[in-house]
Amino acid sequence: MNIAQLLANIVQTKIDIEIKGLCLNTQSAQPGDLFIVLQGESAHGADYISQAIDKGCVAILVDSKEIECAIQSICIDNLSQYLQTLASTFYSNATKVNITGITGTNGKTSVAHFVSQLLTKLGVKNGLIGTLGITHSQQSSLNTTPDILTLYRTLDNYYQDNIHHAVLEVSSHALAQDRIAGLTIKQAIFTNLTQDHLDYHHTLDEYQASKQKLFALDCVESVILNQDDSHYKHFLNAAKGKKQISYSLSDFDSVKIIEQGFLVQLDHYVFEIPFLGEFNLLNVLAALSSVETLGFKRDDIIPLLHQLSPPPGRMQKIDPHLTWIDYAHTPDAIENAISTLQKHYPNFKIRIVFGCGGNRDKDKRAKMGKIASKLADTIILTNDNPRSENPKAIIEDILSGIDDSYELDIIEDRQFAIETAVITLGENECLLIAGKGHETTQTFKDKTIELNDKDIVLTAIIEGNRLKKIKNRQ
Repeated sequence: MNIAQLLANIVQTKIDIEIKGLCLNTQSAQPGDLFIVLQGESAHGADYISQAIDKGCVAILVDSKEIECAIQSICIDNLSQYLQTLASTFYSNATKVNITGITGTNGKTSVAHFVSQLLTKLGVKNGLIGTLGITHSQQSSLNTTPDILTLYRTLDNYYQDNIHHAVLEVSSHALAQDRIAGLTIKQAIFTNLTQDHLDYHHTLDEYQASKQKLFALDCVESVILNQDDSHYKHFLNAAKGKKQISYSLSDFDSVKIIEQGFLVQLDHYVFEIPFLGEFNLLNVLAALSSVETLGFKRDDIIPLLHQLSPPPGRMQKIDPHLTWIDYAHTPDAIENAISTLQKHYPNFKIRIVFGCGGNRDKDKRAKMGKIASKLADTIILTNDNPRSENPKAIIEDILSGIDDSYELDIIEDRQFAIETAVITLGENECLLIAGKGHETTQTFKDKTIELNDKDIVLTAIIEGNRLKKIKNRQ
């Protein structure tokens, strides 16, 4: 498609440049792309034009005034208002893909993975878009929900690859910024709502209102709601006129905690769910309800539930140690993760390594410190992603919620903190490493470094075993 065809319904131009794609972010730019230059949350797209050219972009669209550069620039007033038009014009197949959209503070990634796994096991090709990236696509995602152009491009590629169903994590930011505008979201799932992202939404009510937008979309035909969440009725009201399905822990006929997970009875089936946490039981029920609502028989789905596996960094056990890595970065998630280990390992002490991200909701830091100190036996405070904030100031914020009499360690270097925790872990202790989960980098004010909690744990286990052998020889 050439630029004149793309802009026909927006502005008349005789510029005849063939383009192969659209992009908002140079990290997702591909040769032949048209680069859309807009103001972002922390930077302006104009600052990245040279990178876009290096990536092979052939022209740019810019708001307000043309920019002199080595490639053609076209000025369009109020450019941000035309993103959906641009996306749907260029990626015309994107809206032909039916989407299951999942929103909530915690559990989005797990539910999305469970739904995708079940569909795959039932023979349905599907795409998965969320925090851990994008499957069946060369695109990657910088956010839980990608920008609107990346979404449309991904879905268009799915359709061309004969993938007609996608599972999408829908963040509150995405809903507030209309990143999913025009897409065919047939099914919407609500997991839960607790404090998060108040640096952006300011109040819990505003945060909830953003989430509720998903359930009021005209394209949504059915909604699946967590009845055990205190905000359930608000989402029920937001989904008036839709087919409504609710799920609850009470759906299980029986639940027995075992070391590796749960032994449950559901209908006339008795089986194991091989991962920890009652919240994961709810996530499994959400996925079951989703796939059943898509037209599959319950008796065909339930026998598959014991085969599910959690996504990376979500209560992920690192064998053979009693060590778990979890993405928990909210007060509710920290509480659930620690309480889960206490329930499954009642005779063990709990040690936790965690920090809080910079440039994010500061109010939750003291709350997370208070919860961790009340539930965990020992704490090592460390860095998460400090971003542009002073790491010491973040830790001080966490400490403000912890009683002065509580003894803890502060090791700012996250790698050293994890290594210390693993190597010194006692035989009667469980270790929870919280906050970053699957992430493979750590962001500071002036740099981003490679850092993977799982890799650090595995290396530390080897080193710990080596030190034990030396000690035993002495």
